[in-house]
Amino acid sequence: MIEIRKGNPTPEELAALVTVLAARAAAPAPAPDPQRASNWATYWRNARTPFHPGPGQWRASAHP
Repeated sequence: MIEIRKGNPTPEELAALVTVLAARAAAPAPAPDPQRASNWATYWRNARTPFHPGPGQWRASAHP
Protein backbone atom coordinates (compact mmCIF):
# COMPACT_ATOMS: atom_id res chain seq x y z
CA MET A 1 0.00 0.00 0.00
CA ILE A 2 1.21 3.47 -0.87
CA GLU A 3 0.34 6.42 1.30
CA ILE A 4 0.75 9.97 0.00
CA ARG A 5 1.61 12.16 2.98
CA LYS A 6 2.29 15.46 1.27
CA GLY A 7 1.27 17.03 -2.01
CA ASN A 8 -1.48 16.21 -4.46
CA PRO A 9 -0.15 13.96 -7.26
CA THR A 10 -2.09 13.51 -10.47
CA PRO A 11 -3.33 10.07 -11.51
CA GLU A 12 -0.58 9.96 -14.15
CA GLU A 13 2.11 10.64 -11.52
CA LEU A 14 0.71 7.90 -9.28
CA ALA A 15 0.63 5.49 -12.21
CA ALA A 16 4.26 6.28 -13.01
CA LEU A 17 5.26 5.73 -9.38
CA VAL A 18 3.45 2.41 -9.18
CA THR A 19 5.03 1.29 -12.47
CA VAL A 20 8.55 2.08 -11.24
CA LEU A 21 7.97 0.36 -7.89
CA ALA A 22 6.48 -2.73 -9.56
CA ALA A 23 9.38 -2.95 -12.04
CA ARG A 24 11.90 -2.62 -9.22
CA ALA A 25 10.21 -5.36 -7.18
CA ALA A 26 10.02 -7.71 -10.18
CA ALA A 27 13.66 -7.27 -11.24
CA PRO A 28 15.80 -10.37 -10.66
CA ALA A 29 18.57 -10.15 -8.09
CA PRO A 30 22.02 -9.72 -9.57
CA ALA A 31 23.95 -12.96 -9.95
CA PRO A 32 26.89 -13.38 -7.59
CA ASP A 33 30.35 -13.07 -9.12
CA PRO A 34 31.55 -16.69 -9.53
CA GLN A 35 35.25 -15.69 -9.59
CA ARG A 36 35.22 -13.84 -6.27
CA ALA A 37 36.73 -15.83 -3.41
CA SER A 38 35.21 -15.73 0.03
CA ASN A 39 36.69 -13.38 2.61
CA TRP A 40 38.06 -16.36 4.52
CA ALA A 41 39.91 -17.75 1.49
CA THR A 42 41.23 -14.30 0.60
CA TYR A 43 42.58 -13.82 4.14
CA TRP A 44 44.48 -17.09 4.14
CA ARG A 45 45.78 -16.55 0.63
CA ASN A 46 47.39 -13.30 1.80
CA ALA A 47 48.46 -14.52 5.27
CA ARG A 48 50.34 -17.65 4.22
CA THR A 49 53.76 -17.72 2.68
CA PRO A 50 54.10 -19.79 -0.49
CA PHE A 51 55.17 -23.41 -0.14
CA HIS A 52 58.45 -24.27 -1.88
CA PRO A 53 59.19 -28.00 -1.79
CA GLY A 54 62.75 -29.16 -1.61
CA PRO A 55 65.44 -30.60 0.66
CA GLY A 56 65.25 -29.31 4.24
CA GLN A 57 62.07 -27.30 3.68
CA TRP A 58 60.20 -29.11 6.44
CA ARG A 59 62.51 -27.30 8.91
CA ALA A 60 61.81 -23.95 7.31
CA SER A 61 58.06 -24.54 7.52
CA ALA A 62 58.17 -24.17 11.32
CA HIS A 63 59.64 -20.66 11.14
CA PRO A 64 57.48 -17.68 10.19
